[in-house]
Amino acid sequence: MKGTVTVIGLGSMGSALAQAFIAKGWQVTVWNRNRDKVNAFVEKGAIAAASAAAAIAANELTVICVSDYQTADKIIKTPEVESVLKGRTLVQLSTGTPKEARELEAWAGRHGATLLNGDILAWPRQIGTDEATLTISGNEAGFTAQENALRALGNLSYLGAEPGLSAVLFAAALSYLAGSWIGFVHGALIAENEGFSAEKFGELIHDISPMLAVESKHMGRVIEKNSFSNPESTVDTTGHDLHLLVQHSEEAGISKELPLFAADLFQRAIDAGYGKEEHAAIIKVLRKVS
Repeated sequence: MKGTVTVIGLGSMGSALAQAFIAKGWQVTVWNRNRDKVNAFVEKGAIAAASAAAAIAANELTVICVSDYQTADKIIKTPEVESVLKGRTLVQLSTGTPKEARELEAWAGRHGATLLNGDILAWPRQIGTDEATLTISGNEAGFTAQENALRALGNLSYLGAEPGLSAVLFAAALSYLAGSWIGFVHGALIAENEGFSAEKFGELIHDISPMLAVESKHMGRVIEKNSFSNPESTVDTTGHDLHLLVQHSEEAGISKELPLFAADLFQRAIDAGYGKEEHAAIIKVLRKVS
């Protein structure tokens, strides 16, 4: 046995975390509001805790994965849990905001515990493999002490001691993913409306994904340096294409919600005088919150 760990929350992701620990030789204590899920893990060799407080008291390290910080707070911010926190490490892998992460670390510190905030960049099926990445922020000594255990879950990216950093990066990644998911679905809508296979469209995006990865890296660099000159594609060009996408949607009789939103954003950048810069320059419009 490599060591002991507690997992609180046995939804799809929490179950994947618990299973990964078990598969890597860790003794796992589990707690979940749904007792049937707990029993399923007892059959796999886990130890059932009678309460969240008992689960946290059982081991030095507890990994929490529920829907969000508000749900986690209802479980752990109780007198019973607070009485057993001293000297323990909590790794919060539920989804939350940077502000919530900072507040949770302060709460843990008041009760003598170490709090690491993390986010999972993977699907449940990838947990425990090299395909999974977890970002972690918070106390560096606390991370170092638990790094070996957490590596059972996938690749780790420690971002620094500031507790909200992981949530910052997750929010940024979610923004990218939301845009790409909506864009893909609209593309699939275009394809199926013309009798073309959505699956074939997905294969195309897969095939050009290395180019898309390079483009993402490039955009991050030019935004960081605030340097948008010498573009291969301008805001003007992309804006024109997006107006054509609106036209296509109207002609095809399909939803034009996404094209209208995108075309409007690029048009605002053109109107602001950024038309000859590369398309990442639309961030200049987004920076100006009305």
